[in-house]
Amino acid sequence: MNTSILPELRARLPSLSRAAARVARLAIAHPGEVARMTIGEIARAAEVSEPTVIRFCRALGLAGWPDFKVRLAASLMAGGVPYVHSSLKPDESVAGLAGKVFDNAVSALLRVRDGLDPAAVESAIGLLARARRIEFYGVGNSGIVAADAQHKFFRFDLPVAAYSDSHVQAMAASLLGPDDVLTAISHSGRSRELLEAVGLARANGCPIIAITASGTPLAEAATLHLRADTQEDTALYSPMISRLAHLAIIDVLALGVALRRGDQASRVLEKTKKSLIGKRRP
Repeated sequence: MNTSILPELRARLPSLSRAAARVARLAIAHPGEVARMTIGEIARAAEVSEPTVIRFCRALGLAGWPDFKVRLAASLMAGGVPYVHSSLKPDESVAGLAGKVFDNAVSALLRVRDGLDPAAVESAIGLLARARRIEFYGVGNSGIVAADAQHKFFRFDLPVAAYSDSHVQAMAASLLGPDDVLTAISHSGRSRELLEAVGLARANGCPIIAITASGTPLAEAATLHLRADTQEDTALYSPMISRLAHLAIIDVLALGVALRRGDQASRVLEKTKKSLIGKRRP
């Protein structure tokens, strides 16, 4: 799916009605602002009615204004718009803050989705479904993602562990072999300790699945690379968007493994659900 809508708007301008063209020109001239507007705000800014905005979206083959905003935000991310938090103003309203954070998250997730290699994802699911033992490694924020992965995969009755301590990672990696799988998670893909642990596992013939950005040492060291390319200012802020992307990729892998295991996974999940009966108040 091509998420870049700005070139399409420019090409279709001559064929749009006069009112719809006003909406298109506003989006082309001020895409960042338009991506954060409500349908009422864009109607007032373009001096058209709200039904005209809806007809404009449908003329582009979209369901409505929310769909257009998602496509526009994705176009901005693909075009290299800076990380949204760098555009926050000191007096930013709560509504503006929430809008920018959520819009940026949606567009980044779309970009990561479109950048995933389906063949690599399918191979990763196959490795995980057949593994004797699965381990997830991450440090810092990525350690939280590794813990989330462990929480999802252990419910399939698989031998799985997550480690965020570099010393434990090194010791555990030295025990992995060809029948095991190590999934390494990192936004930067340059953590020395994580790369050392990956090297130890690779030396034993253990397959490595890397969830990280393209062109990083971790991506190059992996057996399979699942691309998670996000634009984020991590000099001032902890990685946030990349964490969401990594969690989404983990969900894809977990659901893929569940589908591969079929009825067996269903029976195990049912048992774990039953174990929680009585743990919640009515």
